[in-house]
Amino acid sequence: MFKYNSRIHKTPFGAVRTGEKVKIVFPVTHSIWVGEVKMLLSKEEWKQEVPLSFCGDDGNVTYFSCEFTLEEWGIYYYRFNVTEVSGEVHSVGGGDTGLAGENLPDWQLTVCASDYVVPKTVEGGVIYHIFADRFAKAGETVQPRYGYLKDWNDKVTVVDPDGSYRANDFFGGNFKGITSKLDYIASLGVTEIYLSPIFEASSNHRYDIGDYMKLDPLLGTEDDFRELIAEARRRGIGVILDGVFNHSGADSLYFNQLGHYDSVGAYQSRDSVYHDWYFFIEFPDEYHSWWGCKVVPTLNKSAAGYRKLLFGEGGVIEKWTKFGIDGWRLDVVDELPSEFVDELRSTIKKVDPKVVMIGEVWEDASVKFSYGTLRPYLTKGQIDGVMNYPFKEAILTFCMYGGPRAFGVKVMRIFENYPTDALNSSMTLIGTHDTVRVLNALSGVDVGYTSKGQRRDIVLNGDALSIAKKRVKMASVLQYVLPGVPSIYYGDEVGLQGYEDPMNRAPFPWGREDEDLLNHYRFLGEFRKKYREILLGGLDTWEQGELLIVQRYKDGKSVFAVVNPTFEDRLVVFRKQKNAKEVRDGRVLKSGDSMTVPALDFLLFESI
Repeated sequence: MFKYNSRIHKTPFGAVRTGEKVKIVFPVTHSIWVGEVKMLLSKEEWKQEVPLSFCGDDGNVTYFSCEFTLEEWGIYYYRFNVTEVSGEVHSVGGGDTGLAGENLPDWQLTVCASDYVVPKTVEGGVIYHIFADRFAKAGETVQPRYGYLKDWNDKVTVVDPDGSYRANDFFGGNFKGITSKLDYIASLGVTEIYLSPIFEASSNHRYDIGDYMKLDPLLGTEDDFRELIAEARRRGIGVILDGVFNHSGADSLYFNQLGHYDSVGAYQSRDSVYHDWYFFIEFPDEYHSWWGCKVVPTLNKSAAGYRKLLFGEGGVIEKWTKFGIDGWRLDVVDELPSEFVDELRSTIKKVDPKVVMIGEVWEDASVKFSYGTLRPYLTKGQIDGVMNYPFKEAILTFCMYGGPRAFGVKVMRIFENYPTDALNSSMTLIGTHDTVRVLNALSGVDVGYTSKGQRRDIVLNGDALSIAKKRVKMASVLQYVLPGVPSIYYGDEVGLQGYEDPMNRAPFPWGREDEDLLNHYRFLGEFRKKYREILLGGLDTWEQGELLIVQRYKDGKSVFAVVNPTFEDRLVVFRKQKNAKEVRDGRVLKSGDSMTVPALDFLLFESI
């Protein structure tokens, strides 16, 4: 009855800019006699009816259309009211269901500001995510101020003898170590290195920053950091820093709970110049902290002194951005007030407009609500991209359980809701320092009744490892074919294992790499480079039985992946392609030809 599909009948598809003309074509089959069609457009409390006019008939379907522009950025929703000649009214929605009909949700229309500019700095590249203490070490090893140093091949600590976990076991990874491995990183086709926090801190993860203006001595000096940036740049690789601005360490220059710093910290005195940087409930031991974790007290983003430290002349943002970095990844950006994010953006862009801001957002960032507020990340244009966790969940769920249609719905929702430039600058990931290692996540091994210590000692092998590796290859292919910048979490490319934090942060297994996986990732790096422009173009997904097909296209050219998540070989028939060549073995197929996709495997094609 109603055939509206926003992927086909809305021009342009996806997000639009303020002042940009939008055309809607609404098809209705001849099963009803239409008297009137209206589009109901809304944004928060604002509502408007837009009449549609008759624009054609193909003998089976009658078409109605309208054109409009919107002058305010934000998230709009729309649906249709179809009134029959008899007077009966149909309320037609569909959302991202791929269907249209009554009792379905509204479609989303993302409208971003016309002056929202995303730099092309990371677009079309590959990101390599390094947990700084655990990737590589070289030169003189510096002893930690607190905690202890382990041998490189030791296991990570998951609990201290007293039952606590202090994250104070260090392995000595440093800037010189990363610099020494730049040729290896470049061999993966990497264009950006994203470093976990590098500023002075007490823990190995360094999300409890002690001094924003100092690099952690365990990592090296400012000269070491400059050398890393320069040598990386010489290989066409930039550096992205982790900006942790929601909380500091309790052991910090500013809070100084342990008295390790030569300062009067907020914890030590109500008269401290840092006292209003924090939120005390009952001074000094009761205070707001990130998710109740007392070692990271929440910072008051309105405190004048804190804002001066970050945004002032010679402050944190200016100092480190001027080192020549390519971007900032903003930790827990949804914990930061909106106007604070605005000032972050203006300060960063004032130093260098090409520097990108990538926010840690775990949900659909276009409709992210935090503290009762709809965040304008991708509408007002506060950030340039996000960590695309919805893609991660879609990829891993499909590779584990199948469901090509559900995968397509999840992926196309993000593709439709995000501005194209922002999506192309977002991190397409399948693992991070906050998640179970992808090899473990895709193994299917049940660890539900194990302790953390037992999980640390689990080593995948045999069939479980073989199946996990095949799934990782499928997942990484989808990661590299989908929009965004593929992000490799260090060690995933060589089969590094580990369950949740801190097991997912083991040292890189130099000398024990899985060469099969490594060669696969190097192949993907070459694939990404060769088809870069096509992979910045359009997206389509469809299914043949249990097979998933993901196609990218631009200027009449296309590449597409066919992925088989089942334990049996499946036959794919080429119906949408005239001629295609399999990327790995060069086999040529014509329309109507078929090819076997092996169990738990993939095929990659280019149009010819």
